Amino acid sequence: MQLQGKVQAMARFENPRWVAVAAVAVLALLVGWWLGMRTQTAQRLPEPPPVTFEQASTQLKQSSEAFAAVAKAATPAVVNISAATIVPGRRSPLFDDPLFRYFFGDDDIPFRQPERVVRSLGSGVIVSRDGLILTNNHVVAGASRISVTLADGRRFAEARVVGTDPATDLALLRIRSSNLPAIKWGDSRALEVGEWVLAIGNPYGLSQTVTAGIVSAKGRRDVGISVYEDFIQTDAAINPGNSGGALVNTRGELVGVNTAILSQSGGNVGIGFAIPSHEARRVMELLLRDGKVSRGWLGIIPARVEEGAVQGVIVANLFRNSPADLAGLDIEDTIVECNGKRVTSPGELKNMIASMPAGTEVSLVIQRGSERGRVRLQVADHPTDRFGRPVPGI
Repeated sequence: MQLQGKVQAMARFENPRWVAVAAVAVLALLVGWWLGMRTQTAQRLPEPPPVTFEQASTQLKQSSEAFAAVAKAATPAVVNISAATIVPGRRSPLFDDPLFRYFFGDDDIPFRQPERVVRSLGSGVIVSRDGLILTNNHVVAGASRISVTLADGRRFAEARVVGTDPATDLALLRIRSSNLPAIKWGDSRALEVGEWVLAIGNPYGLSQTVTAGIVSAKGRRDVGISVYEDFIQTDAAINPGNSGGALVNTRGELVGVNTAILSQSGGNVGIGFAIPSHEARRVMELLLRDGKVSRGWLGIIPARVEEGAVQGVIVANLFRNSPADLAGLDIEDTIVECNGKRVTSPGELKNMIASMPAGTEVSLVIQRGSERGRVRLQVADHPTDRFGRPVPGI
């Protein structure tokens, strides 16, 4: 009977229901012990003391002093640019009327409209101690005379244009001087969204204006402001006259050249764009070396992929005898990769190809229907039209 009782007890113990009950009980004990230990640990940790008014005031004062120090260091390198364009006089449109000429003759001098001077104001940044100034091309385009006023009041009546790059809306000027307060270059590629920046310029002719904001976005393309776009977007107030001014980080380094605003009223609405410093510096060095900026070109008119599983850039059209045409690309091909990097938009592909000098070999992955293949070709120098503007396309 004793053996039978032991066997029955073992059978009850080996019953799955009893095993489950025992496991749950053990687990409950372990959870209870862990929660108890956590509660004791939490009770032992002291609560952080509340921030006092004096501490908060000190922190705000330190932040304010930091902004003031950055502005003090960077502001002397930002200049006011005044560009004067002489518009020649032209004959009155009345002389297009034969009846008018019948009564008054062909001598249009008494009726000729006089020449006039159109002035525009903008900003610039001193980038070298010997007088190099970076600004926007639209500030000085077509100007007959350019004058520069420094932060300390010195005025240079004749600034010389070293070179311009309308495709990125940049221009490089030079004034005859030395020991100028040149700004320090920063790396715009190291900027983070949400990082504090200061915009310095001369909006509406109000010299040495400083505004603060954050980096709202990076890599803004296809905005429609210039041919090649890779803008820093900021909510630091930028207004007419800020064009060509400095966008600086909290170390007082140049991280962008303020270029444009997005506004229906013409005033600031919190969306401003700046050319990143790494692109501005590259353009400046090319203008100094060659007097112009050469860019790579495939010879395609691109289109964005609107829908479908394949992401990339569609070849909407081809220039005859262009590198893309000679390499065998066809209309409706989709470029999905360039040198091993995924392509997501026409603006991205345009900037990638433009950064390559003529003769550079590039590898493209092409999707044609259900087939995918790789094409290698050499980019050409981007041609221009008779007005010196880059022809459309990539």
